[in-house]
Amino acid sequence: MDTSTASQTVTLGPKGPEVPALGLGTWSWGDSLFWQYGGGYGVEDVRAAYKASLAAGVNFLDTAEVYGLGESEKLIGQFMKEDGAPVITATKYMPLPWRFSSQSVADALTDSLKRLKLASVDLYQVHMPFDFFMSQKTLMNALADEVEQGRIKTIGVSNYSAKQMREAHSLLAARGVSLAVNQVQYSLLHRNIETNGVFEAAQNLEMTILAYSPLAQGLLTGKYTVGSDRTPTGARKLDPKFSKKGLQKIEPVLAALQSVGDAHGKTQVQVALNWLIGKGNVIPIPGAKNAKQAEQNAGALGWEMTEAECEQLNNVSAPWLK
Repeated sequence: MDTSTASQTVTLGPKGPEVPALGLGTWSWGDSLFWQYGGGYGVEDVRAAYKASLAAGVNFLDTAEVYGLGESEKLIGQFMKEDGAPVITATKYMPLPWRFSSQSVADALTDSLKRLKLASVDLYQVHMPFDFFMSQKTLMNALADEVEQGRIKTIGVSNYSAKQMREAHSLLAARGVSLAVNQVQYSLLHRNIETNGVFEAAQNLEMTILAYSPLAQGLLTGKYTVGSDRTPTGARKLDPKFSKKGLQKIEPVLAALQSVGDAHGKTQVQVALNWLIGKGNVIPIPGAKNAKQAEQNAGALGWEMTEAECEQLNNVSAPWLK
């Protein structure tokens, strides 16, 4: 791990593992439905992203059983075996309609561990707060059982509201287990966790926020602008945020990112990620489809913007607080 990232670590929850202040999201690895994996990029590209991330000290990887229908987990398992360097792994359980017993949690975890080629996972998260078929109590007890058996080191949730966080936290506390993480969408263009109670609940419960889509699916990279000839592909084509009107709305945010970046010799991507890292209990987990993207993401570590610059970004992104 290089020296600039060595001191930038965050502990997941009150007593979870210590991880770099930046993670790597791997939704795009093996996913051809949303991300066109196998089209514009493939296994060699994501292997290079994996190696570049680890070389930069970013060895905290987030995946899920549903990413590429298990392919993302398989690729990570393969890369870890080839490389042999220590990696902190996080994956997710999806509460599907036909999963209504504790056994289905154990079975899903077994399958994930098999794909990852691991005996235990550092962080296991509930992907969505669905409880039509299995109560939160049954689910949290099943997860606590796995902690006791040593197959899960830390428990997290994803997309949970403040109320749902508190409920899951108290159910686990009754078993003497901590709820460490809530993984939610969070970026300069999606700040509603600051106003809907989620950010505050995380602080009160000593939980860490994992920020997915920290670059707003590419909007904060500066690649998509009103005058650019780059046209969005895949699901982005249907997203109004990528329309001309949507892109005009974000121009002041991109300009502020550029201005802060110029002052520090950093890109818009690195400034947008650094703004999240500066929150303290937030770990952004941007994706990377190739080595270049992984290296650029890692450049968010090892420096700090001034309070005035942070305030400038807070002000210009205020419309996205709701």
